[in-house]
Amino acid sequence: MSLDFNDTSIAYARMSDTDLKKAQFLFRLISSPKLVNAGKQLLNGLIRIHFPVDWAIKPTVYHQFVGGEELEHCSQIINLLSQYNVKSILDYSVEAIQDDDAINKVLNETLRSIRFAAKNPDIPFAVFKPSAFIQPQILDKIEHPETLSQDEHAQIEQFKNRIDILCHESASLGQPILIDAEHTWYQGLIDEIAEEMMLQYNKEHTIVYNTLQMYRIDRISFLQQQIQKAHENGYLLGLKFVRGAYMEKERDRARKYGYASPIHPDKASTDRAFNEALKISIENMDVTSIFCGTHNEESCLYLTQLMQERDINKNNNNIWFSQLYGMSDHISFNLAMNGYNVAKYIPYGPVKNVMPYLIRRAEENTSVAGQTSRELRLLQKEIERRKLR
Repeated sequence: MSLDFNDTSIAYARMSDTDLKKAQFLFRLISSPKLVNAGKQLLNGLIRIHFPVDWAIKPTVYHQFVGGEELEHCSQIINLLSQYNVKSILDYSVEAIQDDDAINKVLNETLRSIRFAAKNPDIPFAVFKPSAFIQPQILDKIEHPETLSQDEHAQIEQFKNRIDILCHESASLGQPILIDAEHTWYQGLIDEIAEEMMLQYNKEHTIVYNTLQMYRIDRISFLQQQIQKAHENGYLLGLKFVRGAYMEKERDRARKYGYASPIHPDKASTDRAFNEALKISIENMDVTSIFCGTHNEESCLYLTQLMQERDINKNNNNIWFSQLYGMSDHISFNLAMNGYNVAKYIPYGPVKNVMPYLIRRAEENTSVAGQTSRELRLLQKEIERRKLR
């Protein structure tokens, strides 16, 4: 069967006519930057004064992009996706944690998500965002360690220990885990910790995966160094590739503090770096495992071509494709139908906790060239195919 990302009958097979029309309506709304910005300001204001917003959010953007409030609430979606050979990754979406009690709650929930995943063959990976496990003001000072107090140094050690707890639990259950990427000014610390975790837990199986944001100018050389270290020290290298999520923040901060922007000047350069990283990783599969997190059709096709050229089985467990839940179903479901390993990234959590994530999704669909128009074009194609009014 040939791979055709335009086959909407496969892309939307799981969606009812009603769900299809709801998705079309939602993507029409978020295709307007003015509307998205106004909605963002309104929602932030309402949340600040503790005005209930669930009634407006739950049936719309939350339904489209989020699995549910609790792990168990995601089961229906997991089971539905698995019928189409699409797996699930459950991401507890909380951001900007301010105190130790809240951090420990997130730690316990993440441990629960690891155990939940280990019991379910339809959840191939657990995941966490490192910044959920330390107060944000400490991360912002990481670049200048001389400014850190003794207590802050102790909190960084505690941060490392929390990540070790998660990776140790994953290793003990044989459950691979993805460490999400962060801003450049503290990603160096995350990279160091991820390397330590791989050295400790990736001796026989690839358990720990670090994330490389390929819009960063330095990531190809970093990748090559990581491969060399894995060879020299006898461990397996888990690599999750994304393009990057903080473009405006990175550029704004570089301008503010007068240093060269750490990210590529344009999309074409990022695309080249992303595909080069896939090629380098495929060439070193004696130590690498690849998690290709992208909504870019060309990069997905390129990885399938690299696999064909090297006679790598489509369902080789060391290569995964992934897209966010509620987006790019034409990529996910057509890859899965063709026998490739595919997993949807599914955030979960209470509405107020996932609001920053939902706002980013709306902004991303508005700002990324062609993202919303592509979703709308494909939804419209399927609506016409079904002869819906």
